[in-house]
Amino acid sequence: MNEKLELLFPFPKRLTVKNGSLSLPEEIWIVINNQSTNIFFHAQYLQKRLRKHGIKSKITASKTNLPKMDVIYFNLFINELLEHPEGYNITINKKEIQINGHDKQGLFYGLITFSQILDLSNQQELPCLEILDWPDFPSRGVMLDVSRDKVPTMETIFNLVDLLSNFKINQLQLYMEHTFAYSGHEIVWKEASPFTGEEILALDEFCKDRYIELIPNQNSFGHFHRWLSHEPYRGLAECPEGYDHPFSSVKEPFSLNPIDPHVIDLLEDLYDQLLPHFSSDTFNVGLDETFDLGEGQSAEACNKRGKSTIYLEFLLKIYDLVKKRGKKMQFWADIIFQHPELIQKIPKELIPLIWGYEASHPFNILTKEMNKTGLSYYVCPGTSSWNSITGRTDNAFANLYNAGVNGIKNNAVGYLITDWGDHGHLQPLPFSYLGYLIGSGIAWNVNNAELLKKKNLISDLLDVHVFHDSAGVMGKLAYDLGNTYTKVEFNPPNNSSLFLILIFSGHQFSDMALENITIESLRETYNYIGHIIKSIDNANIVREDTELVKQEFLWAANVLKFACNLGITRLEIGIKAPLNEIHEEKRTELYKTLQKLIEQHKKIWLGRNRSGGLSDSVKRLTALLHNLE
Repeated sequence: MNEKLELLFPFPKRLTVKNGSLSLPEEIWIVINNQSTNIFFHAQYLQKRLRKHGIKSKITASKTNLPKMDVIYFNLFINELLEHPEGYNITINKKEIQINGHDKQGLFYGLITFSQILDLSNQQELPCLEILDWPDFPSRGVMLDVSRDKVPTMETIFNLVDLLSNFKINQLQLYMEHTFAYSGHEIVWKEASPFTGEEILALDEFCKDRYIELIPNQNSFGHFHRWLSHEPYRGLAECPEGYDHPFSSVKEPFSLNPIDPHVIDLLEDLYDQLLPHFSSDTFNVGLDETFDLGEGQSAEACNKRGKSTIYLEFLLKIYDLVKKRGKKMQFWADIIFQHPELIQKIPKELIPLIWGYEASHPFNILTKEMNKTGLSYYVCPGTSSWNSITGRTDNAFANLYNAGVNGIKNNAVGYLITDWGDHGHLQPLPFSYLGYLIGSGIAWNVNNAELLKKKNLISDLLDVHVFHDSAGVMGKLAYDLGNTYTKVEFNPPNNSSLFLILIFSGHQFSDMALENITIESLRETYNYIGHIIKSIDNANIVREDTELVKQEFLWAANVLKFACNLGITRLEIGIKAPLNEIHEEKRTELYKTLQKLIEQHKKIWLGRNRSGGLSDSVKRLTALLHNLE
């Protein structure tokens, strides 16, 4: 196989390279079969891609009376005889190119693959070949957390949609707790720079043009603390006086009270405001991690009738709201797996989402159990970027692969790549690209995912399809910085030790990490980071945000180096010793370094995101800064 064709992505199901090649002229005819369905948009898309390579083209729906000359025909058409929805076929011979899709979406994906062939070929000399391709998972999505604490600008989200469409992703969810501008609820979102209805309408149209379904996502049970912390809503909380939960350093109300009828009134209002802005017929209502259920206002009911019964009754009330609004309901499946007796009581129209973010997550067991129910369901692995700064490369691959293999084996209909922002959303967006790439490749073609285990191939794919780095630096840099977490002896689940040292200094989580780490390993990790990041000067990135990408990588590397220094210092003085016992000269050095990193964090944040949420994120770092004064 042509080595360059190994970089087609996602990897096609069937690719046959034939003898010979086709030289593209300066001008080409694009012939479309426009009888059964309008594919003029597709021809224009191709025209734009050809123009990038200096090739002029004309679009026609008929070959009759075309100039009698040595001309290359580019034939586009819909062929419903292709077996698989969203599938496509590409044939390149010495005289013409033919692309056909099972449907419009399949034709679009064929054009994406052809564009990659064009980009990877030398001086428009295309290899003769045939490709037959289709996706494994019908639904292939990405879920981006826009509630802890980053709300991306419209430019950022548009650019992300373009990237994901090139990966043949066909669904996008924006995880919301409080970041939609609900009328009458301004106190909740006024500091968050939320999405407006007009912005969601614009994004919905932008996504549709790229065959991506924008699915609404509003958590509706747990994770409601952004609402319940405000007095107008506090009475709707399960624990109005507050509850110790993992997502805040202070005690605050967390979940809604499932037996209060006013809760349903509130959710009805939110749904009626949010859902009309989406053309999707699906709605993710959350319902995960109800830590405090039965610990407050519903305690008596839970004691009498069981937590699982109260949870199910509330779920069915939400289902009724969603069904009345003409939507299909998705919900996170963690609670029903905690109470297996619920699974058989779930209406068959509901779509459970099985999530888990560690390499060893039991997707094999959970998907097998879910398959027995007859429910349509998704597997939902993650990018492993959160709680890490630079990601966790090895864990990300194993987690994404585990979900894909077991999802296909046990008939999952969807594969949703989740990208969270726990504890201040400190990871810059480019450290999620590796997870998006690996996950989308697996969602499209599980069988060829074994190829992704070749480290150099993942790096090369990142350079070609994401960073556009002809020097071949950034892909390896992203891969290796993402494995910094492995250089420290202790690897806690859903976290990295360096992140715990940085964000939870003086807390039991940080102490737990340090108790399992040596000074020597932290010094080796510090040197590892320094060795890797110095290669960034050799990168040749061709992106509009080149300088921002470099700043993000440099900042992330320096944050991890700072965490190494902080960890070494704490081990030297004793884990339990307060930070004010650090020698003054060293404490001043740490203080000034962190102060500089915080200022850089603010500038980098505003390069892709709105200002709302920034102050909350910065607080995660300034708490440590104050302790170093």
